[in-house]
Amino acid sequence: MENTMKHANNVRKNIVKMVHNAKSGHPGGALSAADLMTVLYFEESNITRDNVESFNRDRVVFSKGHASALLYAELSEANLMDEDVLTYRLINSKLQGHPNMNYLAGVDMSTGSLGQGISASVGMALANKLSKNDNRVYVLLGDGECEEGQVWEAAMAAAHYKLDNLCVILDFNGLQIDGDIHKVMNPTPLDEKFEAFGFNVIKIDGHNYDEIRAAYKAARECKGKPTLILAKTIKGKGVSFMENNPAWHGTAPNDADLAQALEELDRGDK
Repeated sequence: MENTMKHANNVRKNIVKMVHNAKSGHPGGALSAADLMTVLYFEESNITRDNVESFNRDRVVFSKGHASALLYAELSEANLMDEDVLTYRLINSKLQGHPNMNYLAGVDMSTGSLGQGISASVGMALANKLSKNDNRVYVLLGDGECEEGQVWEAAMAAAHYKLDNLCVILDFNGLQIDGDIHKVMNPTPLDEKFEAFGFNVIKIDGHNYDEIRAAYKAARECKGKPTLILAKTIKGKGVSFMENNPAWHGTAPNDADLAQALEELDRGDK
């Protein structure tokens, strides 16, 4: 566990460095899902340096594509790419503000238009079923993203085709760019809705490593239906002044902010 937590802390450091250097990006929702995705990359998925360019492996789709800093930080920390994370969002960089699958192995779908990533993931999972291979598809979904009707069309199809090789990870931090999701366009109760659409639903603390591991295991063992891991998280997790503050949904830290964030994250290494 210690190694995975160390990796997650390194991922968080890179997220704030990347967004600071680019002077743009979305740190809040990247930080909230860091624990979930670090366990996925380092303990759960079968993605390695040797197979990252192959089709014969698990797939990971960031349907909330604006959390791209998290995706690139994970790929770098897991040694799945050689690109310098500090080229993030710069001209001619492969690390675009929204992931582009044409530029970088390990980016399994071009995303950014909310709702489309989960739809593509359903197609990938169905293709795996038809090909009779055992690789799994993991998709990171945002809670505000669930205000998109396309999410529910994808959920309906996933259950209809009994895609038990699909695991949807819902980053439930409760905030979107305009504030509290309940006030913007309330999509809750998300657990009951996904259950009604035919999903196996597992509710966890998205920062509790034992619960995250157990949820991934239960998702693997569930047969006949897709799984939703509904993870309660804290937007901006790990950086005190970003936590639960919607202003940091899409704001870049300045020099002083970066220094404070890295100091706090350095303390987390101790």
